Parts: sequence; C-alpha cells; structure tokens
Amino acid sequence: MNRAEKEEKLITLRQIVRNIPDFPIPGIQFKDVTPLFKTKESLSMLTDVLLEEYRGKGITKVVGIESRGFIMGPIMALELDAGFVPIRKPGKLPADVFEEEYEKEYGMDKIQIHKDSLTKDDVVLIHDDLLATGGTMFAAYNLVKKMGVKNIYVNFIIELDELKGRDLFPKNIELKSMIHFEV
Repeated sequence: MNRAEKEEKLITLRQIVRNIPDFPIPGIQFKDVTPLFKTKESLSMLTDVLLEEYRGKGITKVVGIESRGFIMGPIMALELDAGFVPIRKPGKLPADVFEEEYEKEYGMDKIQIHKDSLTKDDVVLIHDDLLATGGTMFAAYNLVKKMGVKNIYVNFIIELDELKGRDLFPKNIELKSMIHFEV
C-alpha cells in the first residue's frame, strides 16, 4: 500500500470511530472502536493498516491487553505468523503469572501475564485499542521487558495526543498509533 492509499484508509477509519460523550463519566469523550469491527470492509481496512507497519520485523508473539486488545491481537498474530499472548486482570489466568501494578486516574490496578508465555528469543508486538494516559500499556511493556525478550514494539489503533501517554515510554521504543485525536 502506498502512502496515499494508507492516508485514505486512515481518514476513512477515523470517520468510523464513534464518539460517546460523558462515558464512562461526565466530561469524558469516549472513542469507541467497535464500529471498526462491524463490517468486513472496515475490519479488513484496519487490519491492512495495522499490519503494514510490522511485516518483516520478525514478530513471534503478539501480546493483547484485556479486553479490546483481544480483538485485533489474534488477527494480527495470524497474519504475522506469530502466536498470541493475553495480558489480563488479576485472577483471570490459570497458570503461574508475573504481575505489574500501575496507577490509573482513579487508583491502582494490576495486570498479569503467564510466566511461560514469552522467551528470550521472542520479538513482541504489544497491542491495545487506545493510548490515553498510558498507564496500562506501560505496565504491559514493563511485564514483557522483564521477561527478557529480544525486542518490543508497541501499537495502538487510536492515540489521544493531548494526554501524552507516549511520554511514559523510552524514546528508543517503536510506538505506533494509527489514528490520532485531540481530546
């Protein structure tokens, strides 16, 4: 896909994202990605745009963050000939886990990953739907990094630029967001 085709697809995808005012609390303008999955055409377009960035990078595992990272994560894994690994909230994974605690806007939270899900030979793409303040993804990045993998890429469908979530990450991390919104 050339640059013009990519830009055209991104404009179309941006228009499909639904804005939900005052959700989950008053004052929040929630960016709903679910309309992107609703038709074969938009899902295919989204998949093409997401994958273009990562073909040929040797990715062996796609890590998806609960819950919306579980939608595109497995699709991307299949298309990249990679495995899929979930990161979940506490108490959801049945085997031994590593855990990372992080701060959210309204308190502390935790996420977990199976201890045996990644190896030092893995090249990992961590995916979630949206980058806002960055706390959840930074915790996921820290979990994956502690597992000693070869390389880590970070990916989002949407980024809320004004919230500066990307500033949490080291400058040498390749962090890509496909669609950008102002808050």
